[in-house]
Amino acid sequence: MSDLPSAADKAAAKEKKHIERQKKIKANVDQRIAQATEERGVFVVITGNGKGKSTSGFGTVLRAIGHGQKAGVVQFIKGTEWECGEMNILKQFAVKHHVMGTGFTWETQSTETDVAAAKVAWQKSKEMLSDETLDIVLLDEMTYMVTYGYIELDEVIEALNNRPKMQHVLITGRACHRRLIELADTVSEVQPIKHAFKAGVKAQKGLDW
Repeated sequence: MSDLPSAADKAAAKEKKHIERQKKIKANVDQRIAQATEERGVFVVITGNGKGKSTSGFGTVLRAIGHGQKAGVVQFIKGTEWECGEMNILKQFAVKHHVMGTGFTWETQSTETDVAAAKVAWQKSKEMLSDETLDIVLLDEMTYMVTYGYIELDEVIEALNNRPKMQHVLITGRACHRRLIELADTVSEVQPIKHAFKAGVKAQKGLDW
């Protein structure tokens, strides 16, 4: 008679190890949840060269609205003629909203026009960042405004630091300034692996905007 474990014994041993491993994982998660006792607004940065940064930001706003919270959105870069599927939905709710309105810088080809529009958009942003009725504020593609020098970085940091305690803020866009990354509580970097547009596929409604 063989002393080797049977298939049933191997399966039982494997299941036992799995249960023990899952118990350790659960204990670790439970411990982290128990230690996370601080309640305050969170500053989130979504940056990187990949597709989906704005969509992630809008998705978070939509989630907040689903919980009955109030939101504000400022869209930098986008023009008034550029349709935004996410805002088509959010406009059905009481969302404070401002669009910079000039479009992409390569479309306006006017620094003066862009700077003026950016300053108006930033003023709207500051109003939202001081509004205690707003639970969450999305500053979509604002990183470019800092990179181009259209808005002062120190002024942005001051507004973020002085916002209502429980207000969440999301900033999206490529090449986020390191000081904003250092200030942020959560930072996600979206990196491209492949993109249909680079293969000659036209940007399409519902998928790309």
